[in-house]
Amino acid sequence: MSTVIPIGPFHPLQDEPANFLLTVEGEKVINIEANLGYIHKGHELLGQSKTYDQIFIQTERICGICSISHTVCFAHAVEDLLGIQVPKRAAYIRTILGELERCHSHLLWVGLAGHFLGYNTVFMWAWKYREPVLDILEALTGNRRTASIMKVGGVRRDLNEDHFPWVLEVMSTIRGQTEMLLNAVNDDPVIHSRTKNVGVLTYEAATDWCVVGPTARASGVDTDIRRDEPYGAYEEVDWKVIVLKDGDVFAKAAVRLLEILESVKIVEQCVKQFPKGPIVTEVKHIPVGEGIGRYEAPRGEDIHYVRSNGTNMPERWKVRAPSYVNIPSFHASCIGGSISDVTITLASCDPCYSCTERMAAVVSPDSRKILYSGADLVRMGQEKTRAIARELGRPPELNLKLNL
Repeated sequence: MSTVIPIGPFHPLQDEPANFLLTVEGEKVINIEANLGYIHKGHELLGQSKTYDQIFIQTERICGICSISHTVCFAHAVEDLLGIQVPKRAAYIRTILGELERCHSHLLWVGLAGHFLGYNTVFMWAWKYREPVLDILEALTGNRRTASIMKVGGVRRDLNEDHFPWVLEVMSTIRGQTEMLLNAVNDDPVIHSRTKNVGVLTYEAATDWCVVGPTARASGVDTDIRRDEPYGAYEEVDWKVIVLKDGDVFAKAAVRLLEILESVKIVEQCVKQFPKGPIVTEVKHIPVGEGIGRYEAPRGEDIHYVRSNGTNMPERWKVRAPSYVNIPSFHASCIGGSISDVTITLASCDPCYSCTERMAAVVSPDSRKILYSGADLVRMGQEKTRAIARELGRPPELNLKLNL
């Protein structure tokens, strides 16, 4: 006899709300249903009422971890529309910041994975090692996470090269710390028992579900936008794509730790051969057209699409974050496993649920007629907020209006 067990939408091991319904027979999972949609920020619709320059600030808030990734990817889309290249110095700045973000993101995930397994020593180690990376980002850009440094054609601010000796020193330290973490993961029998042959995503399933990033590379899929469609400084530095074949949670952890070592190599080389020159290609006007940006975010391939009508605001802006294609792979990696392994398997692709929420309208599944437009959804949301404010006795100045 089968039983349905809900996980979420609010669960101690989920940083964001999402609901997973597990159908189980005893301890074995025989089916999983993922229900998203608990977070909606309305980014794409809001983008149609903002200038291209304003969208960069909004783009950073799609995901707190991948704020640099999304801003560079959006810049790639507009630059593709314009058919321009950024100056070499700006390309190096984007690469340095992007790889620092990859280091911080992977260390964050490794720490959380340790926490999910009840191995809080790994959690404390990884997050302690992550802090100097955030210190570098703050010193170079002024902020730990939302750098607000990207723009169409390059970057807004230059880097202070006086920080570079310290950056190299921190990178050397992180290399040793990451190698220690990697050795600990390799040698610990408890971690092996909880992660090896757990949540296996085979090569065939990975390609069928079109997964990207470390989730794909841990299953033997040799893909990386930095190499396959080069941008930034990646063609001018020595590095390699990390590909493993087992597809289990252990492989996903190993890929991320090994990628940190590659990121350290990339940052070191970019700092040592940092070029002189301008940091932006000036853009006076964005003509009618469309462009696509691709970027290898820490979680995998990020895609931004922009369509211009010749004004200073896009006619359409669409985002396809890596989690959008990685999360459905749970149908392959969770089924057949035990209940106790589901949470670490769900976490193994480093899902970002808010990255997947971009609702623009509600459509009838039968007639395909639009039941509620984007403006209707915003209005309904405002009305609900005002009603809640009245119930709580909150002041009327909370009744904000959105200019659409």
